[in-house]
Amino acid sequence: MPDAHPLRRMGIRAGTDTVPSEGANVFKTIPPGLLAALSQIDGPTLSNAIEALNVRELTTGFTGCRIRCIYPELGLTMGYAVTAQVDTTSPGPRKIGAGLRQLIELVGATPKPIVVIYQDIGPRPGGAASIGEYSASLLKRLGAVAFVTDGAMRDTNEVRALGLQCFALGTTVSHGNPRFLRVGVPVVVDGLYIEPGDLIHCDPNGVLSVPLDIADKLPGEIEKVRAQEREALDFIKGPDFTLDAALKRMGH
Repeated sequence: MPDAHPLRRMGIRAGTDTVPSEGANVFKTIPPGLLAALSQIDGPTLSNAIEALNVRELTTGFTGCRIRCIYPELGLTMGYAVTAQVDTTSPGPRKIGAGLRQLIELVGATPKPIVVIYQDIGPRPGGAASIGEYSASLLKRLGAVAFVTDGAMRDTNEVRALGLQCFALGTTVSHGNPRFLRVGVPVVVDGLYIEPGDLIHCDPNGVLSVPLDIADKLPGEIEKVRAQEREALDFIKGPDFTLDAALKRMGH
C-alpha cells in the first residue's frame, strides 16, 4: 500500500534533510549604498521599474494576496534570502526545532541584511506558528530584517517590539510540532519562487524579488516611472483632462 503521509510521499525525512551552508558565501551582493537606496522605494514603484526592463514575465517575481504584512507600521525593508521548508503540523514524535542549528549556520554565512523565508509544506500550512518571540529575537540578533512565510506566526506584540517586519497567512497561539525539513533550498511562497541569496524587497504591499543582475539599472528606471506617474496624475487632475486622452496615455 502506498504511504499516505504527505512528507514521506515527497521523500522528506523530517528534521534530517538539510543543505550544508558552506556555499552561502558565494552569493552575489550589490553595493551597500544601492541596497539602502532601493530599500526606501515602495514596492509598486520598484515592481514597475523592474517591469520596464523586461527581464521576466509580468506574472512572476512577487507574492499574491494570501500572505499579508503583519506590521504595516514597520514600513519597507530589503535583504538577501535565507530559505527553509518547514512543517509545524505533522503528528508523530516530538521534534520541536529539529534542523534549527543548520538554519542558524546558514544565517551566519549569508550576506547581511537578511530576509528569512519559510515555506510551510506540512499537512496543514498555517495550522501552527513557525516563528515566535524566541526565534524572532535570535534571527534579529543575527542580522534578519524581515520574515516571510506562507504559514503562521505568534507572539505578535513581542515580535513587533523587535522591529522585525513579518509576512504570514496570519497568527495562531501554538507552535505545534515545528521542524526544519530542508534548509538553503529553493522555495515557493504564495506564488513567489525564491532561491537562497535572492534579493528580496518587503513593504506593506507585499514581497518582491529584485533581480540582482539589473539592480544597478533600477535607480534610473525608478526616476522614469515616477516622472511618468506624476505626469499622468497631473493630467487626470488638471483642467485639460478628457477621458479619451487619458485612455490614450494608457495605450487604449
